[in-house]
Amino acid sequence: MAGFQKRSGAWRAIVKRKGYQTQTRTFDTKTEAEAWARQIEGEIDRGVFVSRSEAERTTLSEALSRYAREVVPSKKNTDREGRRVQAFQSRPLAHRSMASIQGKDIAAFVQQRQAEGAGPNTVRLDLALLSHLFNIARKEWGMASLSNPVELVRKPKLPGGRDRRLVGDEQSHLLFAAHTYGGEIGPIITWAIETAMRRSEIAGMRWEHLDRKDRVLLIPETKNGTPRQVPLSSVALQVLDGLPRRLDGRAWSMRPDSISQAFERVCKAADIEGLTFHDLRHEATSRLFEKGLNPMEVAAITGHKTLQMLKRYTHLKAKDLVERLG
Repeated sequence: MAGFQKRSGAWRAIVKRKGYQTQTRTFDTKTEAEAWARQIEGEIDRGVFVSRSEAERTTLSEALSRYAREVVPSKKNTDREGRRVQAFQSRPLAHRSMASIQGKDIAAFVQQRQAEGAGPNTVRLDLALLSHLFNIARKEWGMASLSNPVELVRKPKLPGGRDRRLVGDEQSHLLFAAHTYGGEIGPIITWAIETAMRRSEIAGMRWEHLDRKDRVLLIPETKNGTPRQVPLSSVALQVLDGLPRRLDGRAWSMRPDSISQAFERVCKAADIEGLTFHDLRHEATSRLFEKGLNPMEVAAITGHKTLQMLKRYTHLKAKDLVERLG
């Protein structure tokens, strides 16, 4: 039989069984304590009991701190993940025990983030970290009794892929404005259109990764974690030939954020609306298809792992396909 003790207005339930570690938990009422004790005893009788003590005495904030120490350093973007952990720890939910967090709590968190203005992808990244935390705690940190509440919640739907491409003489206007602006942004725009590389990949380019003879550039670190080689067009090679060699080995001095900021200013100067730097990757990918490359060939250049993702970034102009139909 379970025992119960009243202390300072709260009720402590104590379950002792031979061969099992003593289980205790404190509740506001005796009814809650009795219900919990019956549940534990029933699970022991059926041979399905798994101790909840570790999950019950560990707060989400404590688990996040351990996650930051043991897991985040192995991630690609440690700074971003570290900031995400800190943001979680500033919320009231972080003071709750891991065992007490339910699907409804995660659903409330999603609604709160949306009310704060967080976009669907940002919220999904938040949930991905939280889900990974619960899985690690369950599998590696002695919290086998935990379920993953994130798996019970509907995730925000991502918006459809953007279909913005360069139209008319926008490219010439863009490059003229970039030339007037000065610096590296002009050559970087041309490079992005010729290679379909991501902003971070462009900013991270190094001369040591260039094979001038075979006309390929190695990208050792990519968004999806798989290195790839990008074949270079004659126009891309001309861009490289016009660059000075830096002492630090980098091809460009601009950082990712600086590229986006300069691109926004160039678009404004060229009176071009609704265009982002990432749209140049859309443009470049679509042009590869228009040149007759098949999906597997395009994926090898752009680094997309699935054809579905490739489809999101590819928007062929129907009028350009008419002649191929006969």
